[in-house]
Amino acid sequence: MKAAGGAGSTTIGLQLAGPRILGGFIDGVALTIHRGELVVITGRVGSSKTTLLRVLLGLLAAQRGHVFWNGKEIEAPSSFLRPPRIAYVPQVPRLFSTTLRDNILLGHPADDAALAHAIRRSVLEADLARLPDGLETLVGPRGMRLSGGQVQRAAAARALVRTPDLLVLDDISSALDVETEARLWERISAPPDATCLVVSYRPYLLERADGILAMEAGQVKAVGDLRSLLATSPTFREIWARTTAPQEPETTRGADG
Repeated sequence: MKAAGGAGSTTIGLQLAGPRILGGFIDGVALTIHRGELVVITGRVGSSKTTLLRVLLGLLAAQRGHVFWNGKEIEAPSSFLRPPRIAYVPQVPRLFSTTLRDNILLGHPADDAALAHAIRRSVLEADLARLPDGLETLVGPRGMRLSGGQVQRAAAARALVRTPDLLVLDDISSALDVETEARLWERISAPPDATCLVVSYRPYLLERADGILAMEAGQVKAVGDLRSLLATSPTFREIWARTTAPQEPETTRGADG
C-alpha cells in the first residue's frame, strides 16, 4: 500500500485520491491498493470507515476527488466497480427468501466446482452439511433461518464465487468465533493474488495486514503496518488497546462456528 499516484500502482492500481463528501465526514483520504495485498481500514465506531468504502465504490457521491483503476480515472465508479473487477460485502449482508444456492449465485453462471470452491473458502461447508436440505435449504426472509455467522459467510461465498480482482469486505467476521474467523481469513487470502480491502477492528486481521489505515472523524490519522503504527501512532495504539481487550462478539444472533 502506497500513497495515491506512487510508483508501481498499476498492478491492480485502485486509487482513491482526495475525496470530500457533503458534511465533511470524509476528508482528503489517499490510498492505493496493489494486487495481492490485504489492506485494513480500522477505527472507532463513527469514524466513517463504511462511509469511505461507499465513497470509493460510488455508492455515495463525493464533492471532489478521483478514483483510478490501473492508472485510469473512473468516471462512474458505481457502474465500473462491479464483478468481475470488485465484489462488495456490506456490513449487514442482504439475503433473500429463497434457497441458499440462489442467494449465493443470484443468477451467476457458476458450475458446481466453482460453487463448492467458494463455499469452502467461506468456511461454510460444515454448516452446509448440517442444513436440512443443503444448498436447497430455504433461508427465510433476510436469512432469518441462519445464524449471524452463516449469513456473513453466505454473503462471502456470493462474492468469492464471482472471482473478483478485488474483494471489498465490511466487517464480515464480527459474528464468528475466533477459530472460524481465522479459517475464513486464511482461506480468503490463500491465493497469492488475492486482494482485499477490509473494514475491521479484529486483531487477527490487523496482525496480518500489508497496510492499515487508522481513521478518526472521517480522516486517516495514520497509515502503516501493525508494528510501525504501534510505535508511532497514539490513535492506533488506542484502537489496538480497545480491540485486544476481552469483549463479546458484536451480534444479536450469537457467535457461531
